[in-house]
Amino acid sequence: MNDTLTRRLPRIRSGSPLPILAILGVLLILTAIRQPGFLAPASLMSFLGRSAPIILLAAGQYFVIVSGEFDLSVGSLVTAEVVLAARLIDGDPDRTWPVAALVLVSAALVGLVNGLITTWLRVPSFITTLGMLLILVGAVYLWSDGSPKGALSEQFRLLGRRAVEDVPVLGRVPYALLVVLVLAVLAVILMRSDFGHTLIAVGDNPRAAELSGVHVGRSRTIAFVLSAVAAAVAAILLGGYSGVSFQAGSGLEFSAITAVVLGGVALGGGRGSVAGGMLGALTLELLFALMNFFGVSGTVRPAVQGAIILLAVAVMATRSPSR
Repeated sequence: MNDTLTRRLPRIRSGSPLPILAILGVLLILTAIRQPGFLAPASLMSFLGRSAPIILLAAGQYFVIVSGEFDLSVGSLVTAEVVLAARLIDGDPDRTWPVAALVLVSAALVGLVNGLITTWLRVPSFITTLGMLLILVGAVYLWSDGSPKGALSEQFRLLGRRAVEDVPVLGRVPYALLVVLVLAVLAVILMRSDFGHTLIAVGDNPRAAELSGVHVGRSRTIAFVLSAVAAAVAAILLGGYSGVSFQAGSGLEFSAITAVVLGGVALGGGRGSVAGGMLGALTLELLFALMNFFGVSGTVRPAVQGAIILLAVAVMATRSPSR
């Protein structure tokens, strides 16, 4: 009887975004009850625009985590790229796009270094990216003499600050949200391609993937590059929204990891969807907004993130067969 009932019940496949969508829906209801004006188009669009950087970081972190690795350097990379852009642009609009291109290329090089050290030298990615975090923080302080210099041009800040105006129903749609939507579609398409299937196979069982002809090191290195480029785009959006600060990317690496885990991605790799990771980031931001509406101090955020990671890992451990 029980077996028959179990077979009839719908099963949620591993990595499905349905659980995080359910959580997101519950949080939206609670937020609407506590703050009825939150779901108004203007307020909702503003929230989505502010959430864009962490959604991008979660997408980038997803590529690395699903391949079985970690990237702890993305927060410091965001800070480094914002400070670098401000120093090089120094308010000159003519330097905007060359510097923006340099931001993307330099971030890709950081990701490449992370990937090569992890795969070629076989240094655990936790150590590799922790070392890169410290290197970037030290380099930023050394190059800027302890305080941010220069200024971002208005053109550089366009994506982070401006919006498409007078959109029917929605009113004002932030450019940052449009950037996220475009990159989210590209990320989903990429994970449905042969590369995406390969990346998941590498995270699930690297030895079996290698025996089947997959270049494990190359796949993981590309994942690190994608994570770093996502961090660079997040830096452009954050710089546009909040300006130049040494705290621009502070703690964002842990927020991205929390978001990915909340979205149902296994920390050991091999399971989870990029859509789930991005929805996890949106859910995390909504949770923090709800906490703010209830008057909960922002100082408890790290504790909440830690609890989410521990709970998610514990749930996955009980549901996943040992490998």
